Amino acid sequence: MTEKIIIALDVMGGDHGVDVVLPAAARTLARRSDIGLLLVGDQAIIERSLKELGLDGHAGIEIQHASQRVEMDELASHALRFKKDSSMRVAINMVKEGRAQACVSAGNTGALMATARYVLKTLPGIDRPAICTSLPSMKGHTWMLDLGANIDSTAEQLFQFALMGSVLASALDHVEAPRVGLLNVGEEEMKGNETVKEAAGLLSSGALNYIGFVEGTDVYCGDVDVVVCDGFVGNISLKTSEGVAKMIAHFIKKEFTRNIFTRIAALFALPVLKAFRRQIDPRRYNGASLLGLRGSVIKSHGGADVLAFANAIDVAAEVVEQNVPERIKSRLQVILSERQAG
Repeated sequence: MTEKIIIALDVMGGDHGVDVVLPAAARTLARRSDIGLLLVGDQAIIERSLKELGLDGHAGIEIQHASQRVEMDELASHALRFKKDSSMRVAINMVKEGRAQACVSAGNTGALMATARYVLKTLPGIDRPAICTSLPSMKGHTWMLDLGANIDSTAEQLFQFALMGSVLASALDHVEAPRVGLLNVGEEEMKGNETVKEAAGLLSSGALNYIGFVEGTDVYCGDVDVVVCDGFVGNISLKTSEGVAKMIAHFIKKEFTRNIFTRIAALFALPVLKAFRRQIDPRRYNGASLLGLRGSVIKSHGGADVLAFANAIDVAAEVVEQNVPERIKSRLQVILSERQAG
């Protein structure tokens, strides 16, 4: 019998906490018998909610009490120093101790990154972890990193991001040599700042399937598998994309409810509209990997609903199944050895 994948959930994190995390847990357990969930947070609250959901005594659930929670606006340094028994910290500790194989949290991003880096440490050869997620494209999806963990990145760190993103894309999409592009203000070699140009030189070494500079529009065209950038650019790009998606949905709804004739037209267009909405639904892409750590940590959007958080749990399970941290470690060792030999 295959052993279950044990995933620790930060039950108290995010905008909605237990009201979203536990129904998402219920959804996951109803669909997957290969996953066990370690619920971390206020035990009394968790037990009461599980009873309401009819999950008290469920064989796939274990509770780990944590007396504190990290607030969404809390400084990362404060959480790291004073919230040692927070649901976030304890959930990450479970990964370090081997009680869980991955952790999922919708909590404060800065605190999650700082705590995960402090507790789990980075892999040998990785300077800083990076946040990576998939975004919808015309041909499926595109992986993008870093999405906010590192505001200022060196060329070497951008190279490391590219390697980690390539390994993740290869593992989860089963692509032998993912196409890697470096986000820039143009595709021409002379464009971009010095850091980006230097990173391009490192990526051109042949260690990865580097296809050159890409622009913002290329993220959604489907002709690149991994887009690399620093966290400042990546986070702005992500938030801008989310804003555009909301604007499109707003205007579609507005136009189709303008009058009785457009409402009738909307009825005929409903199947197409539903399919379109599903394709760009950000909930389907919820669950960003904190790559570069000696363990698997998945960041859910703070405002995630039940479907979105359940998707983040699925991402965590897949990262564990494909042993992504070990793959990154092995790939990096090969590249570092080749550099030394060269």
